[in-house]
Amino acid sequence: MRTIDLRGRELSPADMLAAVPRAAQARAEALDTAARIVDDVRERGEAALREQAERFDRVTGHDLRVPASHIDEALSGLEPEVRAALEEAIRRVRTASEAQIPAPQVTRIGPGATITQRWQPVQRVGVYIPGGKAVYPSSVIMNVVPAQVAGVAQIALASPPQSDQDGRIHPTILAAAALLGVTEVYAMGGAGAIGAFAHGVAGIGLDPVDVVSGPGNNYVASAKRAVAGVVGTDSEAGATEILVVADAEADARLIAADLVSQAEHDEQASAVLVTDSDELAGAVAKEVERQAAATRHATRVAAALSGPQSAIVLVDDRAMATAFSNAYAPEHLELHLSDAETASDSFTSAGAVFVGDQTPVSLGDYMAGSNHVLPTGGQARYAPGLGAYTFLRPQQVISYDRDALAAVRAGVVALANTEVLPAHGEAIEARFTA
Repeated sequence: MRTIDLRGRELSPADMLAAVPRAAQARAEALDTAARIVDDVRERGEAALREQAERFDRVTGHDLRVPASHIDEALSGLEPEVRAALEEAIRRVRTASEAQIPAPQVTRIGPGATITQRWQPVQRVGVYIPGGKAVYPSSVIMNVVPAQVAGVAQIALASPPQSDQDGRIHPTILAAAALLGVTEVYAMGGAGAIGAFAHGVAGIGLDPVDVVSGPGNNYVASAKRAVAGVVGTDSEAGATEILVVADAEADARLIAADLVSQAEHDEQASAVLVTDSDELAGAVAKEVERQAAATRHATRVAAALSGPQSAIVLVDDRAMATAFSNAYAPEHLELHLSDAETASDSFTSAGAVFVGDQTPVSLGDYMAGSNHVLPTGGQARYAPGLGAYTFLRPQQVISYDRDALAAVRAGVVALANTEVLPAHGEAIEARFTA
Protein backbone atom coordinates (compact mmCIF):
# COMPACT_ATOMS: atom_id res chain seq x y z
CA MET A 1 0.00 0.00 0.00
CA ARG A 2 1.26 3.44 -0.84
CA THR A 3 1.56 6.19 1.79
CA ILE A 4 0.01 9.66 1.50
CA ASP A 5 1.55 12.09 3.99
CA LEU A 6 -0.72 15.07 4.68
CA ARG A 7 1.07 16.21 7.82
CA GLY A 8 2.09 19.82 8.16
CA ARG A 9 -0.25 21.03 5.42
CA GLU A 10 -3.14 23.46 5.63
CA LEU A 11 -5.80 21.88 3.47
CA SER A 12 -8.97 23.57 2.26
CA PRO A 13 -12.06 21.42 1.72
CA ALA A 14 -11.19 21.33 -1.98
CA ASP A 15 -7.61 20.30 -1.20
CA MET A 16 -8.87 17.54 1.07
CA LEU A 17 -11.14 16.18 -1.65
CA ALA A 18 -8.24 16.27 -4.10
CA ALA A 19 -6.10 14.24 -1.68
CA VAL A 20 -8.63 11.42 -1.45
CA PRO A 21 -7.33 8.25 -3.15
CA ARG A 22 -9.72 7.22 -5.91
CA ALA A 23 -9.45 5.27 -9.16
CA ALA A 24 -11.07 8.09 -11.15
CA GLN A 25 -10.04 6.88 -14.58
CA ALA A 26 -11.57 3.47 -13.96
CA ARG A 27 -14.88 5.11 -13.04
CA ALA A 28 -14.86 7.30 -16.15
CA GLU A 29 -14.20 4.34 -18.42
CA ALA A 30 -16.87 2.29 -16.64
CA LEU A 31 -19.51 4.98 -17.21
CA ASP A 32 -18.87 5.10 -20.94
CA THR A 33 -18.90 1.31 -21.30
CA ALA A 34 -21.97 0.84 -19.10
CA ALA A 35 -23.97 3.42 -21.05
CA ARG A 36 -23.28 1.56 -24.32
CA ILE A 37 -24.32 -1.77 -22.76
CA VAL A 38 -27.56 -0.29 -21.40
CA ASP A 39 -28.39 1.26 -24.78
CA ASP A 40 -27.75 -2.08 -26.48
CA VAL A 41 -30.22 -3.84 -24.19
CA ARG A 42 -32.79 -1.09 -24.70
CA GLU A 43 -32.53 -1.43 -28.47
CA ARG A 44 -32.07 -5.19 -28.94
CA GLY A 45 -33.42 -6.78 -25.77
CA GLU A 46 -32.89 -10.52 -25.43
CA ALA A 47 -30.34 -10.73 -28.24
CA ALA A 48 -28.13 -8.17 -26.50
CA LEU A 49 -28.41 -9.97 -23.16
CA ARG A 50 -27.38 -13.27 -24.73
CA GLU A 51 -24.40 -11.72 -26.49
CA GLN A 52 -23.34 -10.06 -23.24
CA ALA A 53 -23.66 -13.37 -21.35
CA GLU A 54 -21.38 -15.05 -23.89
CA ARG A 55 -18.87 -12.20 -23.77
CA PHE A 56 -18.72 -11.53 -20.03
CA ASP A 57 -19.93 -14.77 -18.43
CA ARG A 58 -18.85 -17.35 -21.03
CA VAL A 59 -22.39 -18.76 -21.11
CA THR A 60 -24.64 -19.57 -24.06
CA GLY A 61 -28.08 -21.12 -24.50
CA HIS A 62 -29.13 -20.67 -20.87
CA ASP A 63 -32.55 -19.84 -19.47
CA LEU A 64 -32.71 -16.06 -19.09
CA ARG A 65 -35.94 -16.40 -17.09
CA VAL A 66 -35.09 -18.89 -14.35
CA PRO A 67 -37.55 -21.82 -14.21
CA ALA A 68 -39.30 -22.42 -10.89
CA SER A 69 -37.79 -25.90 -10.80
CA HIS A 70 -34.27 -24.44 -10.59
CA ILE A 71 -35.29 -22.34 -7.59
CA ASP A 72 -36.93 -25.32 -5.86
CA GLU A 73 -33.88 -27.52 -6.48
CA ALA A 74 -31.57 -24.88 -5.03
CA LEU A 75 -33.58 -24.60 -1.83
CA SER A 76 -33.80 -28.36 -1.36
CA GLY A 77 -30.02 -28.64 -1.76
CA LEU A 78 -29.15 -25.84 0.65
CA GLU A 79 -26.88 -26.94 3.50
CA PRO A 80 -28.71 -26.77 6.86
CA GLU A 81 -26.12 -24.53 8.54
CA VAL A 82 -26.21 -22.08 5.63
CA ARG A 83 -30.00 -22.06 5.70
CA ALA A 84 -30.00 -21.36 9.44
CA ALA A 85 -27.55 -18.48 8.95
CA LEU A 86 -29.60 -17.00 6.13
CA GLU A 87 -32.82 -17.25 8.13
CA GLU A 88 -31.21 -15.52 11.11
CA ALA A 89 -29.82 -12.77 8.84
CA ILE A 90 -33.31 -12.32 7.35
CA ARG A 91 -34.77 -11.94 10.84
CA ARG A 92 -32.20 -9.34 11.85
CA VAL A 93 -32.45 -7.27 8.67
CA ARG A 94 -36.25 -7.40 8.80
CA THR A 95 -36.24 -6.14 12.39
CA ALA A 96 -33.92 -3.24 11.53
CA SER A 97 -35.80 -2.41 8.32
CA GLU A 98 -39.16 -2.21 10.08
CA ALA A 99 -37.80 0.68 12.12
CA GLN A 100 -37.31 2.64 8.89
CA ILE A 101 -41.00 2.94 8.00
CA PRO A 102 -42.30 6.40 8.95
CA ALA A 103 -45.77 6.61 10.45
CA PRO A 104 -48.34 8.75 8.59
CA GLN A 105 -48.56 12.28 9.97
CA VAL A 106 -51.64 14.49 9.86
CA THR A 107 -51.00 18.23 10.21
CA ARG A 108 -53.98 20.52 10.91
CA ILE A 109 -53.21 23.84 9.28
CA GLY A 110 -56.46 25.36 10.56
CA PRO A 111 -60.13 24.46 11.02
CA GLY A 112 -61.14 22.17 8.14
CA ALA A 113 -57.64 22.18 6.63
CA THR A 114 -55.33 19.20 6.85
CA ILE A 115 -52.23 17.86 5.15
CA THR A 116 -51.49 14.16 5.56
CA GLN A 117 -47.94 13.01 4.95
CA ARG A 118 -47.90 9.37 3.92
CA TRP A 119 -45.32 7.06 2.38
CA GLN A 120 -46.35 4.94 -0.58
CA PRO A 121 -44.32 1.95 -1.78
CA VAL A 122 -43.37 1.71 -5.42
CA GLN A 123 -45.16 -1.05 -7.32
CA ARG A 124 -42.24 -2.93 -8.84
CA VAL A 125 -38.55 -3.31 -7.95
CA GLY A 126 -35.60 -4.96 -9.68
CA VAL A 127 -32.82 -6.11 -7.37
CA TYR A 128 -29.37 -6.94 -8.69
CA ILE A 129 -27.16 -9.52 -7.00
CA PRO A 130 -23.54 -9.64 -8.19
CA GLY A 131 -21.98 -13.00 -8.89
CA GLY A 132 -18.68 -12.62 -10.67
CA LYS A 133 -15.85 -13.18 -8.19
CA ALA A 134 -17.93 -14.27 -5.20
CA VAL A 135 -21.36 -15.54 -4.19
CA TYR A 136 -23.64 -13.06 -2.41
CA PRO A 137 -26.78 -14.62 -0.92
CA SER A 138 -26.45 -11.96 1.77
CA SER A 139 -27.15 -9.31 -0.87
CA VAL A 140 -30.41 -11.07 -1.71
CA ILE A 141 -31.47 -10.48 1.89
CA MET A 142 -30.21 -6.89 1.98
CA ASN A 143 -32.23 -5.95 -1.11
CA VAL A 144 -35.37 -8.03 -0.86
CA VAL A 145 -36.20 -7.70 2.83
CA PRO A 146 -36.37 -3.87 2.88
CA ALA A 147 -38.52 -3.91 -0.27
CA GLN A 148 -40.88 -6.41 1.33
CA VAL A 149 -41.03 -4.40 4.55
CA ALA A 150 -41.85 -1.29 2.51
CA GLY A 151 -44.80 -3.11 0.93
CA VAL A 152 -43.49 -3.51 -2.64
CA ALA A 153 -45.90 -5.78 -4.55
CA GLN A 154 -43.54 -7.13 -7.23
CA ILE A 155 -39.87 -7.96 -6.76
CA ALA A 156 -37.74 -9.26 -9.64
CA LEU A 157 -34.19 -10.47 -9.08
CA ALA A 158 -31.24 -10.75 -11.45
CA SER A 159 -27.81 -12.31 -11.04
CA PRO A 160 -25.20 -13.41 -13.59
CA PRO A 161 -25.36 -16.90 -15.10
CA GLN A 162 -22.42 -19.05 -14.01
CA SER A 163 -20.34 -21.02 -16.49
CA ASP A 164 -19.56 -23.66 -13.85
CA GLN A 165 -23.31 -24.09 -13.14
CA ASP A 166 -24.33 -24.80 -16.77
CA GLY A 167 -25.57 -21.25 -17.18
CA ARG A 168 -27.65 -21.22 -14.02
CA ILE A 169 -27.47 -18.64 -11.28
CA HIS A 170 -25.47 -19.87 -8.31
CA PRO A 171 -27.76 -22.17 -6.28
CA THR A 172 -27.13 -20.41 -2.97
CA ILE A 173 -28.44 -17.17 -4.45
CA LEU A 174 -31.48 -19.00 -5.81
CA ALA A 175 -32.03 -20.64 -2.43
CA ALA A 176 -31.93 -17.26 -0.66
CA ALA A 177 -34.52 -15.96 -3.13
CA ALA A 178 -36.68 -19.01 -2.40
CA LEU A 179 -36.48 -18.40 1.36
CA LEU A 180 -37.87 -14.91 0.71
CA GLY A 181 -40.58 -16.04 -1.70
CA VAL A 182 -39.07 -14.37 -4.77
CA THR A 183 -40.07 -16.31 -7.88
CA GLU A 184 -39.33 -13.84 -10.71
CA VAL A 185 -35.63 -14.40 -11.30
CA TYR A 186 -33.41 -13.69 -14.32
CA ALA A 187 -29.97 -15.04 -15.20
CA MET A 188 -28.39 -11.84 -16.46
CA GLY A 189 -25.51 -9.82 -15.15
CA GLY A 190 -23.72 -6.51 -14.96
CA ALA A 191 -24.76 -3.31 -16.68
CA GLY A 192 -27.00 -5.27 -19.05
CA ALA A 193 -29.16 -6.45 -16.16
CA ILE A 194 -29.61 -2.88 -14.96
CA GLY A 195 -30.62 -1.83 -18.47
CA ALA A 196 -33.06 -4.74 -18.74
CA PHE A 197 -34.74 -3.79 -15.47
CA ALA A 198 -35.02 -0.15 -16.52
CA HIS A 199 -36.36 -0.70 -20.05
CA GLY A 200 -37.93 -4.15 -19.83
CA VAL A 201 -37.36 -7.08 -22.18
CA ALA A 202 -40.62 -8.25 -23.74
CA GLY A 203 -39.10 -11.42 -25.18
CA ILE A 204 -38.50 -12.89 -21.73
CA GLY A 205 -41.56 -11.41 -20.05
CA LEU A 206 -39.60 -8.81 -18.08
CA ASP A 207 -41.63 -5.65 -17.46
CA PRO A 208 -39.84 -2.41 -16.57
CA VAL A 209 -39.42 -1.73 -12.87
CA ASP A 210 -39.87 1.46 -10.87
CA VAL A 211 -36.69 1.19 -8.80
CA VAL A 212 -33.41 -0.68 -9.36
CA SER A 213 -31.30 -1.56 -6.33
CA GLY A 214 -28.29 -3.66 -5.46
CA PRO A 215 -24.50 -3.58 -5.29
CA GLY A 216 -21.99 -4.47 -7.97
CA ASN A 217 -18.75 -3.37 -9.57
CA ASN A 218 -18.12 0.04 -11.09
CA TYR A 219 -19.92 -0.99 -14.29
CA VAL A 220 -23.09 -1.79 -12.36
CA ALA A 221 -22.83 1.48 -10.47
CA SER A 222 -22.30 3.37 -13.72
CA ALA A 223 -25.26 1.63 -15.34
CA LYS A 224 -27.46 3.00 -12.58
CA ARG A 225 -26.31 6.47 -13.51
CA ALA A 226 -27.13 5.71 -17.15
CA VAL A 227 -30.74 4.76 -16.32
CA ALA A 228 -31.36 7.49 -13.74
CA GLY A 229 -34.45 9.41 -14.75
CA VAL A 230 -35.90 6.35 -16.44
CA VAL A 231 -36.20 4.54 -13.12
CA GLY A 232 -35.33 5.31 -9.54
CA THR A 233 -32.09 3.86 -8.22
CA ASP A 234 -30.50 3.38 -4.85
CA SER A 235 -27.07 4.88 -4.33
CA GLU A 236 -24.34 3.83 -6.75
CA ALA A 237 -23.04 0.93 -4.68
CA GLY A 238 -19.94 0.19 -6.72
CA ALA A 239 -16.63 -1.45 -5.86
CA THR A 240 -16.35 -1.71 -2.09
CA GLU A 241 -14.55 0.79 0.14
CA ILE A 242 -13.24 0.60 3.67
CA LEU A 243 -11.67 3.49 5.53
CA VAL A 244 -10.20 2.84 8.99
CA VAL A 245 -9.48 5.76 11.30
CA ALA A 246 -7.13 4.63 14.06
CA ASP A 247 -5.07 6.04 16.89
CA ALA A 248 -1.80 4.83 18.41
CA GLU A 249 -3.57 2.37 20.74
CA ALA A 250 -5.20 0.44 17.88
CA ASP A 251 -4.40 -3.19 17.05
CA ALA A 252 -2.50 -3.35 13.75
CA ARG A 253 -3.40 -7.02 13.28
CA LEU A 254 -7.15 -6.34 13.39
CA ILE A 255 -6.88 -3.31 11.12
CA ALA A 256 -4.92 -5.29 8.55
CA ALA A 257 -7.45 -8.13 8.70
CA ASP A 258 -10.30 -5.72 7.99
CA LEU A 259 -8.46 -4.01 5.12
CA VAL A 260 -7.70 -7.37 3.52
CA SER A 261 -11.26 -8.59 4.06
CA GLN A 262 -12.66 -5.85 1.86
CA ALA A 263 -9.82 -5.97 -0.68
CA GLU A 264 -10.77 -9.57 -1.49
CA HIS A 265 -14.04 -8.41 -3.07
CA ASP A 266 -12.54 -6.99 -6.24
CA GLU A 267 -9.35 -5.61 -7.78
CA GLN A 268 -11.07 -2.19 -7.75
CA ALA A 269 -11.80 -2.34 -4.01
CA SER A 270 -10.51 0.55 -1.91
CA ALA A 271 -8.75 0.01 1.41
CA VAL A 272 -7.56 3.08 3.31
CA LEU A 273 -6.08 3.64 6.77
CA VAL A 274 -5.98 7.13 8.28
CA THR A 275 -3.85 7.64 11.37
CA ASP A 276 -1.70 10.18 13.17
CA SER A 277 0.64 7.44 14.42
CA ASP A 278 3.80 6.64 12.44
CA GLU A 279 4.31 3.50 14.50
CA LEU A 280 0.81 2.17 13.82
CA ALA A 281 1.10 2.96 10.11
CA GLY A 282 4.30 0.95 9.86
CA ALA A 283 2.88 -1.95 11.84
CA VAL A 284 -0.26 -2.07 9.72
CA ALA A 285 1.78 -2.00 6.50
CA LYS A 286 3.75 -5.05 7.67
CA GLU A 287 0.62 -6.87 8.81
CA VAL A 288 -1.19 -6.16 5.54
CA GLU A 289 1.73 -7.55 3.58
CA ARG A 290 1.81 -10.71 5.71
CA GLN A 291 -1.95 -11.33 5.75
CA ALA A 292 -2.50 -10.45 2.10
CA ALA A 293 0.10 -13.00 1.00
CA ALA A 294 -1.54 -15.74 3.07
CA THR A 295 -5.17 -15.22 2.13
CA ARG A 296 -6.98 -17.36 -0.44
CA HIS A 297 -7.51 -14.54 -2.95
CA ALA A 298 -3.99 -13.16 -2.60
CA THR A 299 -3.67 -12.04 -6.22
CA ARG A 300 -6.94 -10.13 -6.16
CA VAL A 301 -6.12 -8.58 -2.77
CA ALA A 302 -2.67 -7.50 -3.94
CA ALA A 303 -4.17 -5.78 -6.98
CA ALA A 304 -6.66 -3.86 -4.83
CA LEU A 305 -4.12 -2.84 -2.21
CA SER A 306 -1.54 -1.69 -4.77
CA GLY A 307 -4.06 0.32 -6.79
CA PRO A 308 -4.38 4.11 -6.67
CA GLN A 309 -7.60 3.75 -4.64
CA SER A 310 -5.83 2.26 -1.60
CA ALA A 311 -3.40 3.97 0.77
CA ILE A 312 -2.16 4.63 4.28
CA VAL A 313 -2.82 8.30 5.00
CA LEU A 314 -0.78 10.09 7.67
CA VAL A 315 -2.38 13.12 9.33
CA ASP A 316 -1.39 15.56 12.06
CA ASP A 317 -4.16 14.86 14.55
CA ARG A 318 -7.71 13.67 15.16
CA ALA A 319 -9.25 16.81 13.67
CA MET A 320 -7.42 16.25 10.40
CA ALA A 321 -8.37 12.56 10.41
CA THR A 322 -12.01 13.50 10.87
CA ALA A 323 -11.89 16.09 8.10
CA PHE A 324 -10.26 13.62 5.73
CA SER A 325 -12.81 10.91 6.50
CA ASN A 326 -15.74 13.27 5.98
CA ALA A 327 -14.26 14.41 2.66
CA TYR A 328 -13.69 10.82 1.55
CA ALA A 329 -17.22 9.79 2.67
CA PRO A 330 -16.43 6.07 2.64
CA GLU A 331 -18.88 3.25 2.10
CA HIS A 332 -17.63 1.58 5.30
CA LEU A 333 -15.95 3.53 8.10
CA GLU A 334 -14.30 1.73 11.01
CA LEU A 335 -13.28 3.67 14.09
CA HIS A 336 -10.38 2.00 15.91
CA LEU A 337 -10.14 4.77 18.50
CA SER A 338 -9.81 4.64 22.25
CA ASP A 339 -12.87 6.92 22.50
CA ALA A 340 -14.71 5.52 19.46
CA GLU A 341 -18.20 5.76 20.98
CA THR A 342 -18.02 9.49 21.69
CA ALA A 343 -15.90 10.27 18.63
CA SER A 344 -18.39 8.67 16.22
CA ASP A 345 -20.66 11.73 16.29
CA SER A 346 -17.99 13.76 14.47
CA PHE A 347 -17.82 11.38 11.53
CA THR A 348 -20.85 12.57 9.61
CA SER A 349 -20.23 11.27 6.08
CA ALA A 350 -20.15 7.50 5.71
CA GLY A 351 -22.46 4.83 4.40
CA ALA A 352 -22.17 2.94 7.67
CA VAL A 353 -20.04 3.57 10.76
CA PHE A 354 -18.55 0.61 12.64
CA VAL A 355 -17.66 1.70 16.16
CA GLY A 356 -14.78 0.06 18.00
CA ASP A 357 -12.46 -2.79 17.09
CA GLN A 358 -15.09 -5.45 17.88
CA THR A 359 -17.44 -4.16 15.14
CA PRO A 360 -15.79 -5.11 11.85
CA VAL A 361 -17.29 -4.49 8.43
CA SER A 362 -17.65 -8.25 8.00
CA LEU A 363 -20.28 -8.18 10.74
CA GLY A 364 -22.27 -5.62 8.75
CA ASP A 365 -21.88 -7.68 5.61
CA TYR A 366 -23.83 -10.52 7.15
CA MET A 367 -25.32 -10.46 10.62
CA ALA A 368 -25.38 -6.99 12.19
CA GLY A 369 -28.93 -6.33 11.00
CA SER A 370 -27.80 -3.19 9.20
CA ASN A 371 -27.88 -3.07 5.40
CA HIS A 372 -24.68 -3.66 3.46
CA VAL A 373 -25.81 -1.98 0.22
CA LEU A 374 -24.16 1.41 0.71
CA PRO A 375 -23.05 4.42 -1.33
CA THR A 376 -19.52 4.47 -2.77
CA GLY A 377 -17.37 6.99 -4.62
CA GLY A 378 -17.99 9.80 -2.11
CA GLN A 379 -21.76 9.69 -2.44
CA ALA A 380 -22.18 9.15 1.29
CA ARG A 381 -21.77 12.93 1.58
CA TYR A 382 -25.35 13.23 0.30
CA ALA A 383 -26.85 9.76 -0.27
CA PRO A 384 -28.02 7.06 2.16
CA GLY A 385 -27.54 3.33 2.05
CA LEU A 386 -30.31 0.97 1.07
CA GLY A 387 -33.29 0.70 3.40
CA ALA A 388 -37.04 0.37 3.40
CA TYR A 389 -37.18 4.10 2.63
CA THR A 390 -35.47 3.41 -0.73
CA PHE A 391 -38.73 1.90 -1.94
CA LEU A 392 -41.07 4.51 -0.44
CA ARG A 393 -42.30 7.78 -1.90
CA PRO A 394 -43.42 10.54 0.45
CA GLN A 395 -46.80 11.83 -0.67
CA GLN A 396 -48.87 14.79 0.54
CA VAL A 397 -52.65 14.47 0.76
CA ILE A 398 -54.39 17.86 1.09
CA SER A 399 -57.96 18.26 2.30
CA TYR A 400 -59.73 21.65 2.74
CA ASP A 401 -63.44 22.22 3.33
CA ARG A 402 -65.29 25.28 2.03
CA ASP A 403 -64.73 27.39 5.12
CA ALA A 404 -61.02 26.58 5.15
CA LEU A 405 -60.72 27.54 1.49
CA ALA A 406 -62.64 30.78 2.13
CA ALA A 407 -60.13 31.69 4.86
CA VAL A 408 -57.28 31.80 2.32
CA ARG A 409 -59.32 32.88 -0.70
CA ALA A 410 -58.03 36.44 -0.81
CA GLY A 411 -54.42 35.40 -0.25
CA VAL A 412 -54.42 32.89 -3.11
CA VAL A 413 -55.95 35.43 -5.48
CA ALA A 414 -53.41 38.08 -4.45
CA LEU A 415 -50.45 35.79 -5.04
CA ALA A 416 -51.87 34.52 -8.32
CA ASN A 417 -52.23 38.08 -9.60
CA THR A 418 -48.70 38.94 -8.45
CA GLU A 419 -47.36 36.02 -10.45
CA VAL A 420 -49.50 37.04 -13.45
CA LEU A 421 -51.35 33.74 -13.33
CA PRO A 422 -54.91 35.07 -13.04
CA ALA A 423 -56.57 31.75 -13.90
CA HIS A 424 -55.18 30.36 -10.65
CA GLY A 425 -57.15 32.94 -8.75
CA GLU A 426 -60.18 32.46 -10.96
CA ALA A 427 -60.17 28.73 -10.06
CA ILE A 428 -60.59 29.77 -6.43
CA GLU A 429 -63.29 32.36 -7.16
CA ALA A 430 -65.28 29.85 -9.20
CA ARG A 431 -66.05 28.03 -5.98
CA PHE A 432 -67.73 31.07 -4.47
CA THR A 433 -69.72 32.33 -7.45
CA ALA A 434 -72.83 30.83 -9.03
